[in-house]
Amino acid sequence: MLLSSKKRGLPHAHILLTLDSESKIRTKDDIDKIVSAELPDPCTDLRLFQIVTKCMVHGPCGTININSPCMRDGQCCKSFPKQFKDDTEENVNGYPIYRRRATEPVQVGKYSIDNRWVVPYNPWLLKKFNAHINVEVCASVKSVKYLYKYVYKGHDAASVKIQKEGALDHDEILSFVEGRYVSTPEAMWRLNEFNLSHKSHTVVRLAVHLPQQQPIVYQDGQEAQAIERAALRKTTLTSWFELNKNDPSAHNISYSDIPQYYMFDKSTTNWKKRQRGGQNVIGRLPVVSILDIERYYLWMLLLRKSGAISFDDILTVNGLRYITFQQACQEYGLLRGDQQWHDALNDTAQFHSPRQLRMLFAMICGFGEVEDVPDLWVQHQVSLCDDFVHRYSEQTGPHYALADIEELLTSYNLSLQKLHLPTVDLPASVLERVNFDVVEEQDKANSYTMQLNSEQRNVVEILLSAVYNNAADTPKCYFLAGPAGTGKTFVYSTLLHTIRGRGDDVIPVASTGIAATLLIRGRTAHSVFKIPIDLNATSTCNLKPNTKEADM
Repeated sequence: MLLSSKKRGLPHAHILLTLDSESKIRTKDDIDKIVSAELPDPCTDLRLFQIVTKCMVHGPCGTININSPCMRDGQCCKSFPKQFKDDTEENVNGYPIYRRRATEPVQVGKYSIDNRWVVPYNPWLLKKFNAHINVEVCASVKSVKYLYKYVYKGHDAASVKIQKEGALDHDEILSFVEGRYVSTPEAMWRLNEFNLSHKSHTVVRLAVHLPQQQPIVYQDGQEAQAIERAALRKTTLTSWFELNKNDPSAHNISYSDIPQYYMFDKSTTNWKKRQRGGQNVIGRLPVVSILDIERYYLWMLLLRKSGAISFDDILTVNGLRYITFQQACQEYGLLRGDQQWHDALNDTAQFHSPRQLRMLFAMICGFGEVEDVPDLWVQHQVSLCDDFVHRYSEQTGPHYALADIEELLTSYNLSLQKLHLPTVDLPASVLERVNFDVVEEQDKANSYTMQLNSEQRNVVEILLSAVYNNAADTPKCYFLAGPAGTGKTFVYSTLLHTIRGRGDDVIPVASTGIAATLLIRGRTAHSVFKIPIDLNATSTCNLKPNTKEADM
């Protein structure tokens, strides 16, 4: 359970319930018994009908009410009105499509409403609390990921501080304390020390590090002392090695399961056997990027090997010590086929955004030895397309995702066609172009402009003048240079928001995919201008006239 407060009113709770095996929802009938997305019959249950029409009707929006807060680019961001459906369909991208039969509309206020506008609810809960309670059946870890990211993202807020020009003095803790927004209900809740969240299990984060590469926290000027202290303290991993040396009963317990049976004492940095309470404890190994090669393969081994007494022991397979953890994984048979790539994408999908997942997919195709790339795409298509499906539709979402992957692949001299993946009809730059909210861009431009120092402001003014001055003698090419951390990317972002805030479109272009990701809706030069990957003295751009790309 997670509790959050809105600026406009009372707090509300996001609750995720896990049912026991006897109560699990397994069939369409089970879903229909718990969740309804239809208007009840006022003749049989007038009170429920009154609550639903008062608290559980969305909008309405769309052509009926284009000024509804849910409208984004002329469409409802919640995808209302829904389609009529005679029967519930199970687990479509983690959620069912609920039954919404075509019945006679009813009058709610000044609007005529039917089942397409009903927010899913549970009849018993509605009658008990007489309030808006959205109930959904979820069958995906995405719900957990959303829950945590949503409640900890905080309110929109800005802090302003006057400081000397050129000085860099940013106190994040002070900015949070002085700049955060606390509504009246949230203040009451915190003053009374009520719980803001509740979890049924304790999660113990376990260290995964290479030999002599454990993280060390230190203050400037005290590096040597910090290293000396770290040499005397064990991590959860090195302490696990010691436990296996001294306690035979721990030999058959994997590293991830150790917290259920032993408690890590931070004062002594030793594992101690639990006397009670381990059934509600979960050990978690952090997800390691496959780009962190040796640490990733150590992570794979720790998930499978129990009783290890040292790093050398983990590197030893069938009596032979290997030099790298990757070689040890190979000898254990963990790298056969594409399973390691599937595992990497599955793990990343649990905690990271679809955009980050697509970046990893492109990296795997570029650096990994993938046997069947099309199968990799098919198996992970739902996670790779999740944001685009949510923004557009289930039919067009994969096209947008493939266009984004095509763009990312150019950095590795690859394309969808080379990898035997489905090609998209329109180029990535056209597919990726998303209508922007001019008012929102203006607000961001104003916010960014207020934060510019004098040098940055001067650069922005010169470049904006060059953009909007059509005189033939106005320079159009500028080179912006500065050390890391001086705010070059911030200047670019200010320019982009300002130009879009004036109703004009702009395509930020960079030479590499990594550089393009730093720009808002950035693209690579190879993608925008169709520059060939293999260049020579006679190379020309493949941008064709009278096309949508050329028009842009």
